[in-house]
Amino acid sequence: MRDRLTAIGRRGADGWKSFSPGQKAVTIFAILALAIGGWFFASWSGQPTMAPLFSNLAAADASAIVDKLNADGVTYSLSDGGGTVNVPADQVYALRIEMSGAGLPAQGDAGYALLDKQGIMTSEFMQQVTYRRALEGELAKTIGSIKNVNSATVHLAIPEKDVFTDDQQAPTASVLVNTGTQSLTGDQVTSIVHLVSSSVEGLEPGNVTVVSAGGKVLSTSDSGSGSGGDGGSAATSAYEQRLRSAVQNMLDTVVGPGHAAVNVTAALNYANTETKTQKYVADPAVPPLSEQKKSEQYTGGNGVPVGGVLGPDNIQVPNGTGAGGDGQYQQTTETRNNAVGMVTETTKSAPGQVSKLGIAVIVDSSVAKVDLAQLQQLVSSAVGLDPARGDQIAVSSMAFDTSAATAEKNAAAEAAKGQQAQVQMQYIQMGAIVLALLILLIVAALANRKRRKAEKQKLTEEQNAALADMQAAIEAARAKLQLEGGGGPGGAAALEGGGAPGEEFDRDGRFRDITTMVEKQPDEVAQLLRGWLADRRS
Repeated sequence: MRDRLTAIGRRGADGWKSFSPGQKAVTIFAILALAIGGWFFASWSGQPTMAPLFSNLAAADASAIVDKLNADGVTYSLSDGGGTVNVPADQVYALRIEMSGAGLPAQGDAGYALLDKQGIMTSEFMQQVTYRRALEGELAKTIGSIKNVNSATVHLAIPEKDVFTDDQQAPTASVLVNTGTQSLTGDQVTSIVHLVSSSVEGLEPGNVTVVSAGGKVLSTSDSGSGSGGDGGSAATSAYEQRLRSAVQNMLDTVVGPGHAAVNVTAALNYANTETKTQKYVADPAVPPLSEQKKSEQYTGGNGVPVGGVLGPDNIQVPNGTGAGGDGQYQQTTETRNNAVGMVTETTKSAPGQVSKLGIAVIVDSSVAKVDLAQLQQLVSSAVGLDPARGDQIAVSSMAFDTSAATAEKNAAAEAAKGQQAQVQMQYIQMGAIVLALLILLIVAALANRKRRKAEKQKLTEEQNAALADMQAAIEAARAKLQLEGGGGPGGAAALEGGGAPGEEFDRDGRFRDITTMVEKQPDEVAQLLRGWLADRRS
């Protein structure tokens, strides 16, 4: 075994010495490339698949979790600026249970879990403060589960209730949301506002303020819920964009894409107005509260009255004088107090009502057979145009300038073509590198083969003759053994031991030369022997 290893090492050294400088450089480069590639592959395959253990962690919680993982000897990695801790995927659930048992993350103690720590000696003030903190924690966790919200902080200002005060202050709330690189839509802000207002007793949506981590006000009581912090301009832009998209889609269906342009200008009223109306209504079917009746009746006799008769207000009663005249007097008074009802109506106008709307539509003149009057009627119906409100619409046909669009299209085509060419060039470069390596390997193999062939041809005539004599001696010995019945194990052993042929070679000095030639050029000798064996088998 040792001799075989020595022979292999000697052949490798002889082969390396026979390489040209270029072949040596290619071989060294290939070995280094294989070693580096194997090291990277081993490093990559040896790394475990990581999965998030906890995300959106505070700095204190992340530090405590990392210390716990270091103490347990668990491999981990940090991402999202240290807010996310990643561990091997097959250990996520076990580590979460372990961390929960250790009270990590500490934010898990927020919310209603704070109420579990109150003792019987807790004061009323501490109970109120703890309840408010618990409510703030629960709201923060709920808001944090909304899409694009990484974390949230809620502050509640709930005034104390006083039974001796008629005017009670309304509670207010402020919400700070951290969205990272994302942004919240108007519907998401509105949902946060209504979520907080519905969770606190007596809290109106207008008393909830939502602020982003960048300091931008997303919703205030002045701008209305979800209208943005710039006084309703965001809601106005969204309303204009919605109308513009609806009209543009309709026009694209009628005249084709790119053949119509729409501009919408809207004026929205964000003033909060409240109107109270009182009406007094009397129902005839309701019985009166009080009723008074008074009736008087007087009838004179046939005799002549003495001194005359005065009626009401010192006025002489008709037919009260005169001989034989009959006097009559009758008075009736009726007073009825009916119940009067009062109806009070309070009307609040929601902010964001449309006070004026202006629409301008331009149709490309290249589009034939377009009825502008009918098109104007369609657009007016689509946006709900109200002329009594002062809304205006204008529809015109003009030639479109397509130079910018054509230039942009050409630029995009050139960019796509350049990107495709760059990708193709990368593929070509990779293919050229691979082809060059293949060519170098083929050249090295051909050069090695040529070298072996040349070394084979370096055998002298005497060496070839010695090999021929050796072949003849071996054939003669095999024939002699077969004739003498030495085909068994003994004969084979004698042939392999080299008894008679060896002595014959030693007499001529050829066996020693052949042995030396085998030691110096083992490959060529082995190849010749394999050729002889193949000839005998055939």
